[in-house]
Amino acid sequence: MKFVDVAQFNIKSGNGGDGAVSFRHELYVANGGPNGGDGGKGGDVIFVADEGKSSLLDLKLQRFYTAQDGFKGDIKNMHGKNGKDIVIKVPVGTVLFDADSGEMLADFTKNDEEKVLALGGKGGRGNARFANSRNKAPTIFEAGDPGQEINIKAELKVLADVGFVGLPNAGKSTLLRAISNSKPQVADYPFTTLNPQLGVSRDKQGRTFTVADLPGLIEGASLGKGLGHEFLRHIERCKIICHVIDMSGNYATEDVVANYNLIRKELLDYNLNLDKRVEIIVANKMDIEEAQINILYFKEHFKDKNIIEVSGLSKINIDQLLLEIGSQLENVKDEPLWLIKGDEIPGFKLYTFESDIKDVIVRNLGNGRWSIEGEDVYKVYQKTPISTHDNLLLFNEKIKALGAYDILREKGAQRGDIVKIFDMELEWMD
Repeated sequence: MKFVDVAQFNIKSGNGGDGAVSFRHELYVANGGPNGGDGGKGGDVIFVADEGKSSLLDLKLQRFYTAQDGFKGDIKNMHGKNGKDIVIKVPVGTVLFDADSGEMLADFTKNDEEKVLALGGKGGRGNARFANSRNKAPTIFEAGDPGQEINIKAELKVLADVGFVGLPNAGKSTLLRAISNSKPQVADYPFTTLNPQLGVSRDKQGRTFTVADLPGLIEGASLGKGLGHEFLRHIERCKIICHVIDMSGNYATEDVVANYNLIRKELLDYNLNLDKRVEIIVANKMDIEEAQINILYFKEHFKDKNIIEVSGLSKINIDQLLLEIGSQLENVKDEPLWLIKGDEIPGFKLYTFESDIKDVIVRNLGNGRWSIEGEDVYKVYQKTPISTHDNLLLFNEKIKALGAYDILREKGAQRGDIVKIFDMELEWMD
């Protein structure tokens, strides 16, 4: 399976079905009343976390996801059928953003976690809904509400208890093989690991935890150099950072202190919150003679650091490292630093109240022509199709309630002028 941890795609929920206009036409029933049914609700776009998925490849290959529209209402007060929802499965650890605004929409941290990101449009009411004592045979109906459309950016951030970080060839993959059942590729050249590798480890006290071997960092990674952000987004998820250092001093500089500071700076430049994570310094390759000298120099500079001396290749002190990780994990708060409570996640905006300020724009086009525009005007225009005389009267009342007619009068509209509302033209009769 190809590992893909970023994808961009478009989702759209279904439009609501239109209400119907119909009247009873039954034998021996004089002057049958209205019986047009309501339209069905449009389908939702639902995301579900699936621990069986390991990449965002499917989302990268399919760029558009559209739920089914609701069906139109029918005669005999029959409700239109609701549109089918569309369910999109994503790996656990996926974070979804609004690609246009950058807002976080969802953060999936548990298997089977579910979230509706685009609600289907509400179905329009049929003419049976509008019958009253003054109008017993209305031809009024409503169109269904449009669905929501969002451009989504998805990022997959590996969910692991422990993350191994360090320079290329620090021995992270070899160490992962030594402490778990994982079999990552290992070699003597830089950037052996290009994708995060996961393993499950158990210490002598029976405590289990997941460990991620993450691609090696280089100087400038926080600015996108090397694997850059492709790596750094994954370390945000880990509760504990194990900073693996090649104590033989084979990479970057022979100064192991400088190597440590280089990676530490890249982590903090990317996300200052990483400074708050529990850190274990893993002095690796201690079976090499040069490492015995370098560790003395390193400890002199970092007397207050938690340092464990190991050799992934020779499996020296592996049990001590596992016990330290297990103990540190017990002290980590249940709520990790990266999580945001559900009610704090800014989801897609669904307005549940009407603002006192209406979005109505009236423009003088010259030569007795005017235009009325605005978001609130469009809602009325979309919701109330002018295909019957009753709907025309209702449309007029709704536009009047928005204050558009008062603005036209103030700006000097005259009887007989043409008023354009989107693709429709009406004669001003005031």
